[in-house]
Amino acid sequence: MKNDLAEPRRARRLCVFLSCVSALAAQESRAETLQSALAAAYANNPDLEEQRVIVRIRDEDVSKAAAGHRPKAHASFSAGPQKSSVRQPGGRDQLRNRLYTNDENFGHPRSGTLNLSLTVFDGWRSDNSMRQAESGVLAARATLLAAEQEVLLRAATVYMDVLRDTAALGLRKHNRAVLMEQLRVARDRAEMGMATIADVAQAEAALAQAESDHAAARESLRASIVEYREVIGRAPDHLEPAKGYERDLPATAEHAVERAVALHPQVISSLHQVDAATMAVKVAEGALMPSLSLGGQVFQQYDSYLGYPGTRQFSAQVTGTLNVPLYDGGAEYSAVRQAKQQLAQAQAHVSAQRSAVRAKLAVSYSRLATAKAALHYGATVVRASERALEQIRNEAEFGQRTFLDVLNAQQALFDARVKMVSAQHDRVVASCAVLAGIGGLSAEGLNLDVEHYDPAKSFEQVRELWIGLDLPAAR
Repeated sequence: MKNDLAEPRRARRLCVFLSCVSALAAQESRAETLQSALAAAYANNPDLEEQRVIVRIRDEDVSKAAAGHRPKAHASFSAGPQKSSVRQPGGRDQLRNRLYTNDENFGHPRSGTLNLSLTVFDGWRSDNSMRQAESGVLAARATLLAAEQEVLLRAATVYMDVLRDTAALGLRKHNRAVLMEQLRVARDRAEMGMATIADVAQAEAALAQAESDHAAARESLRASIVEYREVIGRAPDHLEPAKGYERDLPATAEHAVERAVALHPQVISSLHQVDAATMAVKVAEGALMPSLSLGGQVFQQYDSYLGYPGTRQFSAQVTGTLNVPLYDGGAEYSAVRQAKQQLAQAQAHVSAQRSAVRAKLAVSYSRLATAKAALHYGATVVRASERALEQIRNEAEFGQRTFLDVLNAQQALFDARVKMVSAQHDRVVASCAVLAGIGGLSAEGLNLDVEHYDPAKSFEQVRELWIGLDLPAAR
């Protein structure tokens, strides 16, 4: 009996030995770290690239607003055949009847017009429009940083998902092997009359459940690998264990909340939206103010007088136009009131964002504390379960324990180990979530080894660009 019950322990030692050999072989090849995975996600994630393009779209708003200060020029040309027929009195005949002459002419008149205009004053609408556009750009940049944090948090999550599911699959594979050996022992003992049919049935049921759990763990790992490819842009290859970023977190939760409400990208974005809404009110009020513009026109025309060749007409003028709005049905007043309501909405959005940041940060801290407690007490559970399983096996050798007791102890140890794996996963992910909650989960904040995207480069290229169709460099 003693040798039979020792078989599961030998099988467990063999699985541990094979796992160590596999780990050593994996170390010989280049391993993937959490830092390198986050860098790959930063460089390759399509969602993040889409947000960068959105920022570059907002950059063009500043260039369009700056057009209000720039001169405008328009040219028009016309040319084409012209026929003219003139019937006019030509005197009287001998009978005093009035005579008429018909004069027909054919020509090709040509003309060109050049118009120049410059807005001197427009109620500061152009200035305020530029400030509004610049605030919109800053808001878009903050939104980009928030999207960057979301992508990096998702990348850290899928990285830990693959690690967790790989470890869980290994544990379930080992558990299946142990239960297969226990089933073999139960059948051998039943043939010798040392075990009952119930013992064999219990071992078969435990093995069937282990087979089902193993298949589920295998499919869960496959799904995590698919998501890893989607987020990070390449397949996982020898992932190294990760420790998370608890060292980068504030000392207390109160300090974290203070930092979050002041520096979180979503809060920063909402503050810039308030600035943009404030400028929008001033732009709307500018429509009620007078405007002054200067204009010039040069006109040249050839062969235009009744088709006679050689005729020419030239004119040039400079004009100043003062436009004073009096009343236009009340549309301008409605636009001002609407802009003020939108400003109130933007101000309320700041408070909503700060509340959301506080709540999300509190949840992340709670999950981090839960994971740390699970790791701390889970290690004790694993050690105690290992001792309990060893003792129950020894007692079963002398008939003091049933075969079901051994199976239950084995399952308790397996569950404790799986919970430890999940707790380590949750601890790393929660630390990343807390870091994201205070605005620190970024490529710059994590010092990722990757070329950092600088949105200011594109902005500076298009801000003072008067003409051109080529897109600025993305980086």
